[in-house]
Amino acid sequence: MKKILIGAMALSLFAASAASADPNDHGQNRDHPGWGQDRGGNHAWRRGERVGYGDWQGARVIDYRQYRLRRPGRGYEWRESNGRYILVAIASGLIISTIISQGR
Repeated sequence: MKKILIGAMALSLFAASAASADPNDHGQNRDHPGWGQDRGGNHAWRRGERVGYGDWQGARVIDYRQYRLRRPGRGYEWRESNGRYILVAIASGLIISTIISQGR
């Protein structure tokens, strides 16, 4: 009887976890929760959006001093994506500031 009960509980846990999986996550990276959806290199990023982790990896790291940008606070980094400099929170992908580049 115990085996049947344990088997039924295990099966119900498995079914619940499978039902909660979202097959339509559209590029959301499960390894980096909180990050936004990847939108590709042509997206015009705006303050308050969340960068997708794949887009973050594809954006070029820039030296804020070379481009005369303000020094990023701890946990933030400037990147360049699609002609914009974006200041992003490293832990979550939240965009704090965007500046249109001048073609450097």
